[in-house]
Amino acid sequence: MRLHGRAVRLTIFIGETDQYRHRPLYTEIVHRAHRHGLAGASVFRGVEGFGASSLIHTTRLLSLSEDLPVAIVIVDAEQKINEFMAELDALVTEGLVIVDPVDVYRYVGRKAESEAGG
Repeated sequence: MRLHGRAVRLTIFIGETDQYRHRPLYTEIVHRAHRHGLAGASVFRGVEGFGASSLIHTTRLLSLSEDLPVAIVIVDAEQKINEFMAELDALVTEGLVIVDPVDVYRYVGRKAESEAGG
């Protein structure tokens, strides 16, 4: 897949303990993004944060460290992101979903071993 130039970044902020059918919500989102054929998805675990609930979650307090903030970041063409966002309505019941324009400078994957001569 070639991705270059104008694109959009979809960022989904949720809690680490958020679930969908007994599995982590971030896992479900990443797997659905993969099945949808998006360019890629990454999950980032925060060390401290708060959201709409105004509760601060941090690694420094043992009592609140079990629901740290998580951000799932996906970059692809605007049309593909817009199509994928319809799936998020059923998944993300709490959290924040944002979309912002980006310029993709470089998007290069690893070559398969058979292509790399190995």
